Parts: sequence; structure tokens; C-alpha cells
Amino acid sequence: MEWRGTDFDWNHARALLAVAEEGSLSAAARALGQSQPTLGRQVAALEEALGVVLFQRVGNRLNLTETALDLVEQVRAMRDAAGRFALIAAGNAEGIDGLVRISASEVVSAFLLPPIVAELRALHPGIEVELVVSNATSDLRRREADIAVRHFRPRGDDLIARRVKEANVAHLYATPEYLTRIGDPETPEALAAAGQVIGFDDGSALEAALASLGLPFARSAFGVRTESQLVQWALAKQGVGMCVMMDEVGDADPAVRRALPELPGLVFPTWLTTHRELKTSRRIRAVFEHLAARLHAGVAP
Repeated sequence: MEWRGTDFDWNHARALLAVAEEGSLSAAARALGQSQPTLGRQVAALEEALGVVLFQRVGNRLNLTETALDLVEQVRAMRDAAGRFALIAAGNAEGIDGLVRISASEVVSAFLLPPIVAELRALHPGIEVELVVSNATSDLRRREADIAVRHFRPRGDDLIARRVKEANVAHLYATPEYLTRIGDPETPEALAAAGQVIGFDDGSALEAALASLGLPFARSAFGVRTESQLVQWALAKQGVGMCVMMDEVGDADPAVRRALPELPGLVFPTWLTTHRELKTSRRIRAVFEHLAARLHAGVAP
């Protein structure tokens, strides 16, 4: 498109149309809520920009020239297009309202999402948020949720995924009193020999992950187990044992401290996943982008 050919103020073109339809400068000024001199200057500016004469004065009337008659039809089409533009924009603005279901683990839902949801509701009060809180993986294909926060890369041609954080880190945490009770171990071997870890019902994956860090806990070290991460955390804060927790949460809680602070932690990414409606739903896209930005930046519990 040749943009230089459209180098004029479209408000001046609107002034031309108003005068043509209202029949006089004074009537057009009233219709547009402007003063007559202002409207007259807009018409004169349009004539100068286009290099044409638009009106001929006959007595007290302004008659459109042949050129102006041709232009008025084009400006009328511009006005109609602008009206459709405004309607579409208004419809999209209204369309952002509605429900978005976000699936996330207990820890993410309880400690990371609340400030994000508060910001989102302040920005978009019409968006309703339902948190699907589960340590199991929600099936986006079956629409169990619209957006999922996951710590592994999802697969599926019908899914859209974005890695929003390269590395989250998790360590073992316990109360200072508990660590004193087991002798304040200073080596991984001593910690694995003396400590108890609050684990999951099936502790094999956690056992293997800790072993990869040089912490060879025996199966008997997982004497208290639950599938609830929040219950694990509550038990650890009561001095029952140690609990694996992401550093964003653990380091912010004064009731606990890291066991062997210098030991490398478990590293895992954060992915946001949604279905392909992201491309057509302004509501889903607004929530997705807000989550992505805040989770990438990190959120203090």
C-alpha cells in the first residue's frame, strides 16, 4: 500500500461528510459538537492537504464540487468502516469476560498463584478464575482445565506450551529443632543416615531423585507419607521430618531452614500449557500471558 497517499487527517474528512449531510457549516458543527470556525478550518485544511476545492459558496450556502461529491462517497464508506471497527472492538472487550480454569499443583496454587490471581482480577474484573488444584495432571484435551501449570514439557499437536521458567530449585527443609535433634548432619551421607523424609505414597521417584543428589535415603526413611504436598509441608513444620519444597516457598518461611544449604537442589522447569483456543480467545490469551510474565519473574509467597 502507498501510505504517503493517505497523508491527511481523517477527522478533516469527517468534517467534509458532516457538512455534506447536514447541509451547512453551522448544522454540521452542532452535529459534531464543535464550533463553526473550528469546522471551517478543518474543511480548509482538507482542501489544502488534497489540493482540491471541495465547496463553492453560493449566497449563504455551500455547494459541493464534483470532486467533493466523489470524495463524500468514499468518506461515507470510511465512516461505516469505523463504526464496524468500534463495534468489533467493543465486542472483543466484552468477550474477555468469563471463566478461565487454571490447573496447578497444591504448592503452586497455595503459594505462587494467589498474588497473580489478585493482580489478574484487578486488571480484568470480568474474568472469573477457577483453580483446579491437583497434584495429578489435568487433561486439557477433555477440557478439565483451560490452562495448566506443569513442571514437565507437555506433548500433543493440539496443545500450545511455553517454557516460562528455565529452572526452579527445590531443597530439603526442616525445622531448626528437628535438625538439631538428629545431630545437625554436615554431610549428605550423615543426613541420609539420620533423617526422615516426609514422602509420597509411592516414594520411588522421590527416593531416586534424592539419591541423584548424593542422598541415599533408605526406604525406611520415608516413615510418614501422603500425596498432599500441603500436608507434607505442615508435617515438616511440626518437626515430623524433612520435606522437599521449592526454594521460593521454603526460603520465605522462617519456621524452617534448608538441610545442608550448600547441597545442590532438585532442578525442574515450569511450563504453561493450553489448548489451541489460545489463538482465538482473548480471555484465555490474557490469562495465559499474565501467568507467563509473573511466573517467569518469580513470585514471593
